[in-house]
Amino acid sequence: MLTELKREAYEANVALPRHGLINLTFGNASAVDRARGIFAIKPSGVDYARLTPSQMVLVDLEGRKVEGSLSPSSDTPTHRRLFLAFQAIGGVVHTHSTHATAFAQAGRRIPIFGTTHADYFNGDIPVTRKLTPKEISGAYEWETGNVIVERFLSDSLDPQDFPGVLVQRHAPFTWGVTVAKAVEAAVAVECIAQLALHSLQLAPKLKTIEPELLARHFQRKHGPGAYYGQVFAAQKPRL
Repeated sequence: MLTELKREAYEANVALPRHGLINLTFGNASAVDRARGIFAIKPSGVDYARLTPSQMVLVDLEGRKVEGSLSPSSDTPTHRRLFLAFQAIGGVVHTHSTHATAFAQAGRRIPIFGTTHADYFNGDIPVTRKLTPKEISGAYEWETGNVIVERFLSDSLDPQDFPGVLVQRHAPFTWGVTVAKAVEAAVAVECIAQLALHSLQLAPKLKTIEPELLARHFQRKHGPGAYYGQVFAAQKPRL
């Protein structure tokens, strides 16, 4: 099972440059096994083109390295903080994708202007506050996770309704029920950010989407009566 966990984390990591979300070695992905309390994460600073499944580092939810000859990503404490706070998630992705990072560096949330955004987020993509000098000089990566959790608690945001956040002055983090879904959310965040920037260029005073349209698009994919996609009935056994 842990070999499979490392494979899932590896597949998610190598998907990031394939989707154009990564420059150099900026970014990482992790997958958690809740039953064992262990997650697999990219090793620090290893080029994506040279990455292998066996290089994924296993870390427990107490922060101890369980397996791996390489050091885990420097962002490991942030991933761990999110796994501890958001119990329903199974994977975390961090990128420095260009357009989403531009919003993060500017300290601006991404306004919800259209249905592409509403297919993934039930409102604006939130941005955290700045870290304080004390937080930066201390357990920086853990505090990065803390400001994300703080942002969600302060506005009672559901991580399942908002599968990502912008860390101010830094870049986006996304998550999902699986690490593959976290990658999908990272792709969506970058697409949404690019569309928002173009929309603001065309219409600087553009207002956000109508509440009815937001609700319809979000609920058709994520609500109790969701009908987007295919539902495959279990095949009956042959007699």
